[in-house]
Amino acid sequence: MTTRIPAAEMTGLYGALVRRLARRMTGDVPDGLGVLWHHRKVMNFSFGVGRRVNAWDRCDGNLKVFAQMAVACLVGCEFCLDYGYFEAHNKGLDVRKAHEVPRWRDSDVFTPLERDVMEYAEAMSQTPPTVSDELSARLLDALGPAALVELTSFIAFANFATRSNIAFGVKSQEFAASCDLTPLDVASTS
Repeated sequence: MTTRIPAAEMTGLYGALVRRLARRMTGDVPDGLGVLWHHRKVMNFSFGVGRRVNAWDRCDGNLKVFAQMAVACLVGCEFCLDYGYFEAHNKGLDVRKAHEVPRWRDSDVFTPLERDVMEYAEAMSQTPPTVSDELSARLLDALGPAALVELTSFIAFANFATRSNIAFGVKSQEFAASCDLTPLDVASTS
């Protein structure tokens, strides 16, 4: 697979360690990792923030995966959508629902709260953002302040990751296929 910025060779002890950790986490070395290897401070920042974001625990994991995947669908990040299925599977989340995220508006498997979360993720991802007071109020009532702050920040990080991957030209690496999942690549209708 070719990225817009050619992947750098991940050399040395640190390179071997990073490759080993990536393989342990995903079974492969993601293409984007080779791109980020060109600037290790950026790579370390990205992965450090990602680890911290994934450690937050005030908002339900299913809701965060659905939000991340809704961002990936809206923005068009094949890698992030594929990885979202993989994460849902590996974290024991609702894979049946995760599979339906690309067509969440047309699917009947989601609760009103889950639909609000995906609508919020899309509204935050628009340029300019289109988050309404009504949607924020519904989420605040349903989740509480701490979980809504977490969800909002999680979606902001998902935008950082998806938009970076698209700019780098990072495509799906079929992580979901390794879990016997077949991702949908159809965006939800407006």
